[in-house]
Amino acid sequence: SKREIKMRKLDSTKVRPLKSEQLLHIEDHDFALRPGFGGSPIPVGIDVQVESIDSISEVDMDFTMTLYLRHYWKDERLSFRSNKNKSMTFDGRLIKKIWVPDVFFVHSKRSFIHDTTVENIMLRVYPDGNVLFSLRITVSAMCFMDFSRFPLDTQNCSLELESYAYNEDDLMLYWKHGNKSLSTDEHISLSQFFIEEFSASSGLAFYSSTGWYNRLFINFALRRHIFFFVLQSYFPAMLMVMLSWVSFWIDRRAVPARVSLGITTVLTMSTIMTGVSASMPQVSYIKAVDVYLWISFLFVFLSVIEYAAVNYLTTIEERKQLKKRGKASGMYSMDAVQAMAFDGCYHDTDEDMDLSPFPEPCEENETRASQTNISNADTPRLKRKRSLKGNVGRIILQNNHVIDTYSRIIFPSVYIVFNFFYWGLYI
Repeated sequence: SKREIKMRKLDSTKVRPLKSEQLLHIEDHDFALRPGFGGSPIPVGIDVQVESIDSISEVDMDFTMTLYLRHYWKDERLSFRSNKNKSMTFDGRLIKKIWVPDVFFVHSKRSFIHDTTVENIMLRVYPDGNVLFSLRITVSAMCFMDFSRFPLDTQNCSLELESYAYNEDDLMLYWKHGNKSLSTDEHISLSQFFIEEFSASSGLAFYSSTGWYNRLFINFALRRHIFFFVLQSYFPAMLMVMLSWVSFWIDRRAVPARVSLGITTVLTMSTIMTGVSASMPQVSYIKAVDVYLWISFLFVFLSVIEYAAVNYLTTIEERKQLKKRGKASGMYSMDAVQAMAFDGCYHDTDEDMDLSPFPEPCEENETRASQTNISNADTPRLKRKRSLKGNVGRIILQNNHVIDTYSRIIFPSVYIVFNFFYWGLYI
């Protein structure tokens, strides 16, 4: 009956729903052209929320950032009737059928739109034709870093957005809400950097073949945490320099001890410098950490040269004394160093250095001495041995060269002054 047919028409569940293409009149327009083609440039507002800064690489000079990128523009071709003035939200499947701004990241190395569980794309269309287009993107872009003050540096990086095809005559790119268009997550943190500030700015970029383009900048400043490098580089370098000074208090006749200590500290400093250089780009200028490590290496190296000078001057002095003594009754008068090198026994005074031209080994001398009837307890040699422990400090002081005495004061004083100027200059 007619009444039943009328009831079916009023039943909304029986009415076939319209497709989004029909509701937005997509098939009636050519969306290959921008809105208002041939007229004034279309304004496209940008809004960015930074979710995280994933990494900063000094070697590659880049950074990786995850952000929400939102576009705002008006396309009257997408306007539709709505009794309640409500917007419609779509996913990424409608993007390929309408016009969207072709914003790209300048100086980007790689970027991608997240696609788990589906592409992170949102399109919201309002009845008057206003459009909100949102993406979740991870992008890696270049950051031109200056390492002249590394690791006491502050790096200024920026992520730049620009239209690829439309210059300023066709598209006007601007921040939607001024400085408030850039927002960040409160929990953003980095292991080696402290984020000092985020700011938004805009400018123009010129290309000789295509003209002027609007460009937007996401600027942020990164200040490096110094504590990690103090523990890994500066503090070990300080310890190696101070350890090299220990040789100034060692007897100048203890050649193996002083040479081994000097070579060990030099090799350790070389290892520290190699480790720092391996984690940094091969730049052509000197970094602040290079200045400190090379000066520290120079102090360690000079401590080795200092003992070389002490040993050389001591040898010359002993040769002169040996010539003055001459030969007496076919006996050679030798000093402690020459006597030790000759028979392998330690001699602490000049009384114990009169050796025959063909001395017997020290073990045989001890055996012969043990067979004598002289009481060993009363011999001067044993008395000297008993008093040796109590006079170690006096013996070391008497057997140190004058260069060692001055080095104990000059080396620490100059190193303290260097540290004072270094930290005052870079901090």
